[in-house]
Amino acid sequence: MKQLVFLFLLFCQLGIAQSVTLESKVPFVADRFIGFDNYKNAYFIKDRVLHKQGPDGLFLFNDLQLGRITSVDIINPLKVIAFFQDTNTVVMLDNKLNEIERINFNNLPQFLNVSTATNAGNNSLWLFNVDTQQLEMYNYGSKLQTVVSQPFPGKLLSQASNFNYCFTLTEKKLRAFNIYGSILNEIPSDGYEKIIQQNENLIALKENSLYYLPDFARRNETITHTTVQLKLPEITIKDLQLTNDFLYIYDGKNLHTFKLTTPTKK
Repeated sequence: MKQLVFLFLLFCQLGIAQSVTLESKVPFVADRFIGFDNYKNAYFIKDRVLHKQGPDGLFLFNDLQLGRITSVDIINPLKVIAFFQDTNTVVMLDNKLNEIERINFNNLPQFLNVSTATNAGNNSLWLFNVDTQQLEMYNYGSKLQTVVSQPFPGKLLSQASNFNYCFTLTEKKLRAFNIYGSILNEIPSDGYEKIIQQNENLIALKENSLYYLPDFARRNETITHTTVQLKLPEITIKDLQLTNDFLYIYDGKNLHTFKLTTPTKK
């Protein structure tokens, strides 16, 4: 009986499919595409200036003294997180890209040298400490930092996060952590170059192809979730974002919008 149950679960798991449907393709001019927020505003970088354009209007932010913009986290459009690795600085922006707060990690009582900074919610940031090779959470309200992970061997290639989870991709491993510092999942990196997230799910980029990893943040010792290669037209993937079941891919000239279907059992 146990064998039949196992075979049934295995069959269901292998039957999981994830398909994408092209919704639109529009010309788009930017140095880097960041993504869309929940209010359909587009964020992008052009000439080292952060742009927000959409129903809310057109807004700009730039501070050339901080260097190039390394990353922009728009998970909370009321508190956009712009990270400048050149100067080890985070700038928080409101919904009109006005500066709310600035954190220079060089000036903290306990110096932090970070390579990533993303929004963790509750006045906190997910940080990767270059010197210790550890994932940390920094509360900028209380100015306290908490070590989340053991040291990582190898270089951090990509980090994706939300208010509940942080995903890290190194040359060796792909990992998922929760806000309490527990590691939820860990697998070989399989040559992935970049990851993006939506809730517990990941999409990984490898050699200009995309792979869907469902429920990666959900610890499950019974069922191994199947990684699915997304079937896409021939597109050069320069930048990408996954939000609200829409996958956005920028090829350097056009912005492609795809609708992802919910995985179903065949």
